[in-house]
Amino acid sequence: MNSIYIDTKLDDDVRRKALYNGQLVVYSPTPSSLALCELAHSLSVEAFAPTDPKTAQYEMPVEQYAAVLERLKPAFIHHPKAKQLIPSLLKELGCDTKKTHFDVPRLRTSTSDNYLTTGIAYAFHPHRDTWYSAPQCQINWWIPVYDITPENGLAFHLRYWDKALKNGSRGYNYYRWNAEGRKSAAKQIGKDTRQQPKPEEPVELDPQIRLVVPPGGIIVFSGAHLHSSVPNTSGYTRFSIDFRTVHLDDVREGVGAPNLDSECTGTTMRDYLCCEDLARIPDELIAKYDTEPPSDGVLIYEPTLRK
Repeated sequence: MNSIYIDTKLDDDVRRKALYNGQLVVYSPTPSSLALCELAHSLSVEAFAPTDPKTAQYEMPVEQYAAVLERLKPAFIHHPKAKQLIPSLLKELGCDTKKTHFDVPRLRTSTSDNYLTTGIAYAFHPHRDTWYSAPQCQINWWIPVYDITPENGLAFHLRYWDKALKNGSRGYNYYRWNAEGRKSAAKQIGKDTRQQPKPEEPVELDPQIRLVVPPGGIIVFSGAHLHSSVPNTSGYTRFSIDFRTVHLDDVREGVGAPNLDSECTGTTMRDYLCCEDLARIPDELIAKYDTEPPSDGVLIYEPTLRK
């Protein structure tokens, strides 16, 4: 049975176990989550000036819009303030910052009425993050920058928490994605030709749940949950922030959600940074999750920031 915990006082060890069992956790905005939203807002306003970021899709050609996102999103992801605010947020919510590792926060956009749903503004089909080489102990944190509605948020497809779904993860290698898939995102307009794991059988979307939280509110869930971007019919672009965490004890002990259907290769484990000192996870622990990389693969993606 899936439950929703709202502003729970569970300590992090108990909370992680609940998440690994398919529960969802929701928190009210914290000082750090609101500061993250303010950072995303200020960068977005600057990038789209003089237009409102939420309605800019109605005032520029889609190619121009994608070009703005190509500059905006890396600027947010690699902004030094973001790497300061994530550990602060996690500490506010009871995480052990010496053992909790995070990856850089992503700024996501979901445009309305199919304006741009590919590439750099990809509208995610039903998927588990674990199909994309994430470990079973990955926990996802999702934060809307502006007000959201049931028509432009996330959907969780509850039937598949304990039911396998035939999918294309067997053909996905994270290191090859780093080498090829990431850098071509802004060029994928109209049709996204990048190889990504997708369902290979019909998906029963219901029962589903769509959580509506205020700007800075936080939705926490296991990377093994089947979820998707809601087809945006709200009339404005949704901006959101997400990042992922793993706990070093769970990495070491192989603890996490059950693996029902993920067959990908490679691992995202090298992406996580320690909250305390930004150190990466030790190689001997990564080795437990790794596969031999392809000759044309890249272990850690290093972007080139555009101005």
